Amino acid sequence: MLTDRKMVDVFDIYDKMERNNILLSFKGEITSDLLTSILQIMENKMENMQEEPKMKKKVYNVLVECLQNLYHHLDDSSNFTGDNNRSAIFMIGKLEGKYSIFTGNYILNENINGLKSRLDEVNSLSKEELKEYYKKVLNNGEMSLKGGGGLGMIDIARKTGEKLEYDFLEIDNKVSFFTLNIKVSQQN
Repeated sequence: MLTDRKMVDVFDIYDKMERNNILLSFKGEITSDLLTSILQIMENKMENMQEEPKMKKKVYNVLVECLQNLYHHLDDSSNFTGDNNRSAIFMIGKLEGKYSIFTGNYILNENINGLKSRLDEVNSLSKEELKEYYKKVLNNGEMSLKGGGGLGMIDIARKTGEKLEYDFLEIDNKVSFFTLNIKVSQQN
């Protein structure tokens, strides 16, 4: 049974989510079944919100890329202690016609520089340069250890026309928490 203090905490969380227009939030272990459920829930939510078909498609496609990145690029759980293994956070919100997709997961500190340099490279490119870079990565046959070659982030940047907002919060000398914020709007 929840105590009065915990009830207030639950309401506080609800209130913050309401004020920040959070449509869906999840924290926990990322599984393929979960990804399917999240995509179905968001498809239904956008249908109920009577979202424009073009926007629904764009949000759905970016959502698929973000969730696949979470699922496929979680670092090896044997390197983490406690509950940090395949645990991640995901949120999607909508404010003033723009969707924001937030993801967060643990990453080994030794993998930060490589990821940061790829994200910075994607952020430095124009729309036309992103198109060429996507073709180059696709055609050169180089794949990351996880099989993607970095195409997901390039594709997200191409579809949204926005810079990829990210950060790394150091947890300890082995692990950091990687956050990514993707904005999706009708304009691009």
